[in-house]
Amino acid sequence: MIDEENQLENMQNSTVESPENSQGAASALEEAEMTGEGLSDTQTPVVEEETSVGEGTELGVAEVSESQADNFDYSAAIAELTAEIKNLKLQLEERTNQCVRIAADFDNYRKRTQREREELEQQIKCSTINELLPVVDNFERARSQIKPQTEQETSIHKSYQSVYKQLVDCLKRIGVAPMRSEGKEFDPNLHEAVMRQPTNEHPEGTVLEELQRGYMLGDRVLRHALVKVAAAPEPGLDSEENNQGGSES
Repeated sequence: MIDEENQLENMQNSTVESPENSQGAASALEEAEMTGEGLSDTQTPVVEEETSVGEGTELGVAEVSESQADNFDYSAAIAELTAEIKNLKLQLEERTNQCVRIAADFDNYRKRTQREREELEQQIKCSTINELLPVVDNFERARSQIKPQTEQETSIHKSYQSVYKQLVDCLKRIGVAPMRSEGKEFDPNLHEAVMRQPTNEHPEGTVLEELQRGYMLGDRVLRHALVKVAAAPEPGLDSEENNQGGSES
């Protein structure tokens, strides 16, 4: 019971003191408002001063950049760029000429190797054919000298002549052609004179007889023809003696 009475007294005391507390709180609020107004009044010019300082700084930077742009030497920069462009053009021209030279050298190398290869093939072909020409000569001698008398000899003669014909056809297919020298003018590039015969019937230098047939492979001479050549008649001899006479050259 005593405790309950103490609590009631405390509650009454608090109700009595509350008006004074409320007045103190109101006065505190009024002082805070007055202090806030003062602070706001004092801070306002500070903000304005900061704004003015920022604008001045931006204007100052702009003025400095404009002054640097006015002082920039455009002619020197243009001259430097022009020199650099000229240097690059010279380098490009040098590289282009180098590529052209390399391409020309390669083309010359290709043509030279192809020409050498063709020449080597031609030399091998000529060498091989020259080894076969004596066989052709023997067939021709046999045909001109052998006169078959019996049927068996005729059969043998025809058999080896067919081989001769086959060999000649093979040579023709690869471009081999015999020279026809009789009655033509002597040509040292084609003929080799082994005999000279004075005569009145043919001009001097005419091929009278082909002793060994020559052959050509295209425009190349495989073998020179061995020939007898007409010579000027000797003085003091009649025409018959001149035509019958002959001498080795």
